[in-house]
Amino acid sequence: MSKVLIVDDEPHLRLLYETELRRAGYETMTASNAQQGLEFVETMSPDLVVLDIRMAGMDGIEALQRILERDNSIPVILNTAFSSYRDNYLTWAADAYVTKSADVTELLETVHGLLHQGLKAEN
Repeated sequence: MSKVLIVDDEPHLRLLYETELRRAGYETMTASNAQQGLEFVETMSPDLVVLDIRMAGMDGIEALQRILERDNSIPVILNTAFSSYRDNYLTWAADAYVTKSADVTELLETVHGLLHQGLKAEN
């Protein structure tokens, strides 16, 4: 069973993503900020990270860079409500970019594609 780390400062979104990813057959862990997410990357070795960009303290872009420095084989999906970040070259290192929505279909498909098909999603 693949382990997915969800890093988001919004508790209701963490719960929604956790619920839907578990329903889809993934083991999940959640972090409420980037620093905690980085600690989980170190200690829990997730197979994939779903990472919010706008968070208090360290943002997701800095966390992305630190994850890639540690292990660039871990797929990272940037998940944000702000599509404007797609134009920021610092986000281009992510394996996928998904705009937040109450409909988690795109997120689930992207997770599945990255973990099970080995495809680099271009969203």
